[in-house]
Amino acid sequence: MQLDNKVAIVTGGDSGIGHAICLGLAQAGAAVTVNYHKNQAAAEATVQAIRQLNGKAQAVQGDVSSVADIQTLIDQTVLAYGRLDVMVNNAGIESRTSLLDTTEHQFELVLDVDLKSAFFGAQRAAKQMIKQGSGGRIINISSVHEDWPMPGNIAYCCAKGGIRMLTRTAGDELAPHGITVVNVGPGAVATPMDAEMLADPKQKAKLDAAIPLGRVAQPEEIANLVVFLASEQASYLNATTVFVDGGLMQASVGL
Repeated sequence: MQLDNKVAIVTGGDSGIGHAICLGLAQAGAAVTVNYHKNQAAAEATVQAIRQLNGKAQAVQGDVSSVADIQTLIDQTVLAYGRLDVMVNNAGIESRTSLLDTTEHQFELVLDVDLKSAFFGAQRAAKQMIKQGSGGRIINISSVHEDWPMPGNIAYCCAKGGIRMLTRTAGDELAPHGITVVNVGPGAVATPMDAEMLADPKQKAKLDAAIPLGRVAQPEEIANLVVFLASEQASYLNATTVFVDGGLMQASVGL
């Protein structure tokens, strides 16, 4: 398979896009560390789903806004599987607040979980990969909103905009070590984060109508791209974002 003998970490791997990425990487042959913050049952369910496919997986708790927890996550992965080849910085939250309404706490929390975790996840993963001497892949789950305004969700947009430049700069810095850094920029995806909106027929119809393909993505469609980026087939992709949005960015103003 594409990722035989590779080892991957997926932050926020217990639900939504992260869950699908864990399954996709495991199906491609990778051993996977499923990171979770609070929902241990969901993380263990992801691990069991992987093991039922005869894959290798473990669940590791950690708050990715803590650099110490990120390092523990990497240490536990290396302890279990001997190395680290693929780091997927997926964990993310949003506040759905405007500039005028966002509190200091909301801003700091979103930036810590969405941007700080990706920065130090990339840093600590890269140090491990450099120690191993065989290169690696760092994949950040960004958003169309790294480049596309979303009024009423400004802290999230700031965080994703930061990930855009993190990826471009880190990709340049790490390339001499054989480590590539690429963003995946999803559009609208059927995940728990958007479950309330998608449950409203009027809002769902409005969103579907704004997407040229006429529907939101399924998490597996994002995971398929991540598996490709983690493989040798994507060896020349670096310091850029691959958007997977059904054409949304080209057809509509910020939603």
